[in-house]
Amino acid sequence: MNCPRIIFAATQSGSGKTTITLGVLLALRKMGLRVQPFKAGPDYLDPLQHSAVCARISRNLDSWLMPPGAILELFTRNAKGANISVIEGVMGLYDGFRDTEYGSTAHLAKILGAPVILVLNAASFSRSAAAIVLGCKEFDKKVNLSGVILNNIGSPNHYHFTKSAIEKKTRIPVLGFLPKEIGIQLSERHLGLVPAQEKRPNEGLYDKLRALVEKNIDLRRILRISRKSLGLRQDKTAYAPRGCGKVRVNIAIAKDKAFNFYYQDNLDILEVLGARLVEFSPLKDKSLPPGIDAMYIGGGYPELFSAQLSANRRMREAVSGYAKKGLPIYAECGGLMYLVKNIISFEGKSFPMAGVFDCSAVMADKRQALGYIEIEVKKDNILSRKGDKIRAHTFHWSYLKNLSKDIRFAYKVTKGKDRVYEDGLIKDNVLASYAHLHFASHINFAKNFIKSCLTYKDEK
Repeated sequence: MNCPRIIFAATQSGSGKTTITLGVLLALRKMGLRVQPFKAGPDYLDPLQHSAVCARISRNLDSWLMPPGAILELFTRNAKGANISVIEGVMGLYDGFRDTEYGSTAHLAKILGAPVILVLNAASFSRSAAAIVLGCKEFDKKVNLSGVILNNIGSPNHYHFTKSAIEKKTRIPVLGFLPKEIGIQLSERHLGLVPAQEKRPNEGLYDKLRALVEKNIDLRRILRISRKSLGLRQDKTAYAPRGCGKVRVNIAIAKDKAFNFYYQDNLDILEVLGARLVEFSPLKDKSLPPGIDAMYIGGGYPELFSAQLSANRRMREAVSGYAKKGLPIYAECGGLMYLVKNIISFEGKSFPMAGVFDCSAVMADKRQALGYIEIEVKKDNILSRKGDKIRAHTFHWSYLKNLSKDIRFAYKVTKGKDRVYEDGLIKDNVLASYAHLHFASHINFAKNFIKSCLTYKDEK
């Protein structure tokens, strides 16, 4: 299958990879192209920005969470109909799980047979940039490093000397630059960029970024490089859930400014397996959608909307009531926080939540967890069975406090070599966890969720 594609990587986080990716997306769209965005790694925020500028939903591809067959299936299915696919990398080009390549931008580039354009922050050097690019080129010769874009260029001479050194020493073309102090700053907070659903960057910022890219970066050459991508061949064992051909269950999906961290492919998988997804807002709606057979509450920023969530007492009571009736409810991270007794804000103020679990979610003054985890299921639940294993990731600033003695945990979680802890609170048909799952990592978790919905539907 011929899918023109390009990956924007970087030497390290903070090099300007997201800014340049967004600028290129905007410029390619201005050219009239259909652009399909992707994001390497377990990230919710960058894809929301991609989706806002491309009018196509950005998808996550992660070579630690997903097997290669799943990556190829997800990529080729979503790239159909696009003139070009643009993949934003994660961290530095070769940074992956611990000291391996898994989860890295480089590993994803090899799986997809995609050319890589390296974004390099050249603010503090010129000729030394060639040594860095040469190192990236030689580190793994199976990675097709096809171009360089320089960020934070201070003057025409700075660009000329840096470009000349790189091209002489590496024979890799420099495709352009962004100038230093361009006055473009995307809004950020404690988990990263402010979601585009919550606060869309102003059009002036987008226009300025697009104009800078159009002026200083060779877009035509990027397009030519993207067309040199290797052909993709689907593995016969590739992941692809089989659809049932009809709607079997209705799942309520919490979607608003407080809850918007979802992998789109998770939602698509549920639909393929027979779910009709009905959105509702825990912030604004006074009741849950009628006729539902399950509920899915994703992550987000409930801590920033605690007062509004708490004030919507009718919704909190509705969620609690459905939980008592045995409705299957799956909640991740922010969703977990909504299901506990109360959220304690950064300022120490308490806000009542749904109260399904008798404990508090306390906002800390520093990040509590970040990175990949491995889960072993210790107790049967609505998604999995004892003995099942799945890879996941976690990223949160809150922690649970005052847990009652009767709270049970479904998961044994291993993070790194030494840290082991419990997660996955279970009560009746409710499962709430700090872990973020991608169903392509273990399709049976999605299938089991649908089975739980069907059981509830038959018994209610």
